[in-house]
Amino acid sequence: MPPQPPTLPIAEVIPAVRSALAAHPLVVVQAPPGAGKSTALPLELLNEPWLAGQSVIMLQPRRVAARAVASRLAEGLGERVGETVGYRVRFESRVSKQTRLEVVTEGILTRRLQRDPELAGVGLVILDEFHERSLNADLALALLREVQGALRDDLRVLVMSATLDPDLPARLGAPLVESVGRAYPVEVRYLPTDPVGRVEDAVARKVRQSLAEDEGDILAFLPGVREIRGAAAQLADVQLGEGGALVLPLYGDLSVKEQRRALLPDPDGRRKVVLATSIAETSLTIDGVRVVVDGGQSRTQAFDPATGLTRMVTGRVTRDSATQRAGRAGRTAPGVAYRLWPERTQPLLPAARPPEVLEADLAPLVLELAAWGAPDPTDLAWLDAPPTPRVETARALLRGLNALDDTGRVTPEGQRLLEFPTHPRLAHLLTGGAEAGLGPLAADLAALLEERDPLPPGSGADLTERVEALRLWRAGRGGRGDVAVLERIERLAKQWRGLLDVRADNAEPDPYDLGELIALAYPERLALPREVLPGGMRGRFLLAGGQGVALPEGDALAGAEALAVAHLDARALNPNNAEGRIYLAAPLALSALESRAAWMESVRWETRTGTLLAQNERRVGALVLETRPLKELPAGLRLDALAGAIRAEGLHLLTFSREAAGLRARVQSLRHWHPDSDWPNPSDAALLDTLEDWLGPYLGTARTREDLGRINLLPALQALLPWPLPQQLEDLAPTHLGVPTGSRIRLEYRPDGSPPILAVKLQELFGLADTPAVNGGRTPVLLHLLSPAGRPVQVTQDLRSFWNSSYFEVRKDLRGRYPRHPWPDDPWTHAPMKGIKRRGA
Repeated sequence: MPPQPPTLPIAEVIPAVRSALAAHPLVVVQAPPGAGKSTALPLELLNEPWLAGQSVIMLQPRRVAARAVASRLAEGLGERVGETVGYRVRFESRVSKQTRLEVVTEGILTRRLQRDPELAGVGLVILDEFHERSLNADLALALLREVQGALRDDLRVLVMSATLDPDLPARLGAPLVESVGRAYPVEVRYLPTDPVGRVEDAVARKVRQSLAEDEGDILAFLPGVREIRGAAAQLADVQLGEGGALVLPLYGDLSVKEQRRALLPDPDGRRKVVLATSIAETSLTIDGVRVVVDGGQSRTQAFDPATGLTRMVTGRVTRDSATQRAGRAGRTAPGVAYRLWPERTQPLLPAARPPEVLEADLAPLVLELAAWGAPDPTDLAWLDAPPTPRVETARALLRGLNALDDTGRVTPEGQRLLEFPTHPRLAHLLTGGAEAGLGPLAADLAALLEERDPLPPGSGADLTERVEALRLWRAGRGGRGDVAVLERIERLAKQWRGLLDVRADNAEPDPYDLGELIALAYPERLALPREVLPGGMRGRFLLAGGQGVALPEGDALAGAEALAVAHLDARALNPNNAEGRIYLAAPLALSALESRAAWMESVRWETRTGTLLAQNERRVGALVLETRPLKELPAGLRLDALAGAIRAEGLHLLTFSREAAGLRARVQSLRHWHPDSDWPNPSDAALLDTLEDWLGPYLGTARTREDLGRINLLPALQALLPWPLPQQLEDLAPTHLGVPTGSRIRLEYRPDGSPPILAVKLQELFGLADTPAVNGGRTPVLLHLLSPAGRPVQVTQDLRSFWNSSYFEVRKDLRGRYPRHPWPDDPWTHAPMKGIKRRGA
């Protein structure tokens, strides 16, 4: 059945989209939620001449949305999903030989591009919801642009977005087609003050109020599953009795049946209250919604490259997300949006989330790029290039997993890891576990680590208990744990067993086997106990990555000789404790650590003793298993350790002589006076940054704090000045200036570039009219005119004015105190003198 003419707002711009795609390989469409860009526009492009009967791939960022959009598209054709329109998500697909429009999630598109870079038989790729700027969407766009340029100049790419960075079309060199939409008005209402207490409590109160005052179904936004369940529990009574409302959750881990129940009208005509995460912001259409209750929070993943840890962070909703959420109330009729924060807070919210590529764990992306043949991400055209420090962190991890070689190219093991649709860490756990004969246990563990903890809070950190709970439940022998979570874990474990070609095993797991498997995924999270101070808490550990972590107090794993840690939180437990908390771990045999250990020469600075400690260490990362004294200090390690000590403790470990300090001040002055010149930077920060370069050759055999203090720094600093700078330094910023008596007086230069100080007894300047100057005569010095006792009596840069005026006040005050020194009536004609008047003079 051919598609019917759409009545959605997108219909007005379909001719413009057709024309743009006929003439351009890349087109951008902006249309607000509800305009029909996802559920109507793709069908209108299936018969375009330039498509020549080829298929269309449409990218959706979430599985829930992919299924829902495919269903709507199929309904538009009067067909079932799997005929002309199908979908592919992880571990699930509904397609057939007649399918021409596939709705896929991001990982599926990347896999297809890796297998078939030319995308044979595909004429159009649609990137939907691009405003979310997910990592995989940015990667897909970068790969598709390279395919267009090198392999398929006939391939079209359509970027669709609800909101838009104004610069995006220009940055892509693509035409823009805009649909203004046809949303109904939405009245936005704010709270007078921020709500007190938990967000789920505030949402439940507002939903209850809205059920009494407003018409239509209600869509409420909460940050996560825990909050959704909390709000649902508080609203359980609204479902009772005649006219009660139906309270339904909506989040990514629900079954397809439960998701459809939330999306579709209730068969019995009851009002719905849908409690949703941010997945309901855009692509999903929920019929009948007239009210939105926005809790004002969202939960996102945040990756810390310093620790290699990703954690869920709950924060304020962004302004663009709040706009998307409110718009859901005006899809079919006028509506109202309740924002649970004061209106004065709205302008203070973040405008939008940064692109995920700037914040995420880049290990999966770097592995995909290496397999693509682009180990250097800069080889591709990005909207926002992956940050180099995060790329390096990802490469280090992937080398540790044997997925990349030292040049950054993918290894056979890396290619194997890409066959598993999960993070490279868990893929390495699965492949390594299978090779060790632990395939069933590896499948269970990988599934457990991807899902929420099935045991309630306070259950301890031991992963063995989770595996036991899963296996007891699977064997039908009861056990404890959240049944819904255990069901999801088992579904995923079954998929992993299928890929590994192994059967389920319900035997009691060996805790040490679990430790070995975790070590495959998280080699930097192997841990040894830290010293327990008198009265201190047991269960404190040091990770191979160098971070300090701790188990909850009283945890059964506190006495383990070693741990393999799977889940932890890098945040400090309190302001005085920088240790992270261990949430999931397994015991590890010391022999497993020893098999991974290697001897390394170590030279480090001991702050307490002020000396270098040199030893051979058998270690796994930061974990030292055995030490032996090191008699000879390797020069490179010694330099690194001393430089590290100086950076940690400061330049005060070094002794700057008067000459060395003066040299620094002279050069710094010249940098201020001649900002466009090439004078080196001798500031504290610059010297600390370049210690190895300027100080390294002068360290000699230094290994103690006293040795460092005895180093003559003057030649090291002089070596920073290449020819002809030394001569220019003497010409422009001399160390001394001559005065009329013939004396040469030392100048005191100041790092901020202010005039240098010349402190001289005023009798030595009799007859001198012009203030002495440096910097080629452009910078008069600041004269500190001294009394015979060497105390300043006048500070001036105008010597002529001093002789003509202030001198006489000084003479009046001092000639009685120093009668043996000359105080002439005419300082212009009196001969300059160094000392006292000769007797009889």
